[in-house]
Amino acid sequence: MASSAPVIDSLRRTFITPEGVDLKLELGSAASRASAFLIDMILIVVALVALTLALLYLFYAASGAGASGSSEAIAVLWLIGFFILRNGWFSLFEMGSRGATPGKRLIGLRVIARDGARLTGAAVIGRNAMREIEIFLPMSFLGAQAAAGVADSFLIIFALLWSGIFLFFPLFNRDRLRVGDLVAGTWVVRNDKEGLLADLVGSADPARRTFPRAALELYGVYELQTLEDVLRKENPDAVATVAQTIRTKAELADDGDDYGFLADYYAALCAHLERGLMVGRRRDNKFS
Repeated sequence: MASSAPVIDSLRRTFITPEGVDLKLELGSAASRASAFLIDMILIVVALVALTLALLYLFYAASGAGASGSSEAIAVLWLIGFFILRNGWFSLFEMGSRGATPGKRLIGLRVIARDGARLTGAAVIGRNAMREIEIFLPMSFLGAQAAAGVADSFLIIFALLWSGIFLFFPLFNRDRLRVGDLVAGTWVVRNDKEGLLADLVGSADPARRTFPRAALELYGVYELQTLEDVLRKENPDAVATVAQTIRTKAELADDGDDYGFLADYYAALCAHLERGLMVGRRRDNKFS
């Protein structure tokens, strides 16, 4: 048991939020990232099989109608569909509010920006575009070689070495980064939750504090999620820092109960943002 502590500590990282709070995140291990990728690839293959069956149906329907050159068109559509599927899968899911593909969510991982800012679409596209170079480009090359019946040993070894370098790259840096993470400035971190979001809202004192509308207009969904992390971790320094920051910005008095203040503010902010969503008004962050 004692030998596992250094490994866990080696994956702990400082993560400063825009409010100046260190959330002390834990990076995803190389094994957990590989597992998440494998799950995503299985799901992509299932979707690809469905796409292939649909295209085959179209092919036979076109052939029955006497269309010429339909097989080439179907092959082109299949290649385009596979390209869009594998790139869109990772990029679209990671651009979502969870910052994670289905595989990452099942393993308990998410993608964040290493500088503490909000994860941008450019960063997500950049990190996933590199996967084409890391994995799919050499694999596509090997597939083309096999389809053409060419067996050039040098080219096959070169393609395998190319893939191997990128595949094992996370094992040779302390942050377990892919090359795509280096390019995009991202981390993949553990996203373990200790309970449902409702447990924080429902656990507040019945005599809950009330806040003026101006105080609730200061923050958005991103800051709400940050506040949830602070409340769950219950780090006294982080709680005090965030409480003082909110009180200063909202011009609220200090009653000496930092955690109770934050729990009540969290519940009020959550209700305020939900009311905005009901009328089509979504506030993603304090800059929105």
